[in-house]
Amino acid sequence: MSESKPESTRTAVDSVVDAVRGLVSEGINRRVVVRDSRDDVVLEVPVALGLVAGLIAPVATAVGAGVALVGKCDIKLEDRRKAGTTVDTEQA
Repeated sequence: MSESKPESTRTAVDSVVDAVRGLVSEGINRRVVVRDSRDDVVLEVPVALGLVAGLIAPVATAVGAGVALVGKCDIKLEDRRKAGTTVDTEQA
């Protein structure tokens, strides 16, 4: 039997673990921010929490996003590691 098979499996597992850690870090450092028409923060949650909510209650998440857009709210993704870095999702 060859010794390389357990080593290659260990390397694959390590790369998957590193990828998951990176995704969790990104999800914690990025936030979904909902602001009303007066630029007051209505909701601010980490992206990771938003994804979990989307998986657990997809209908409620979709309805909430729809209500936010109809209610003239802006939904933005902000990166907390880099001040001022946002991704706009403003409505037209």
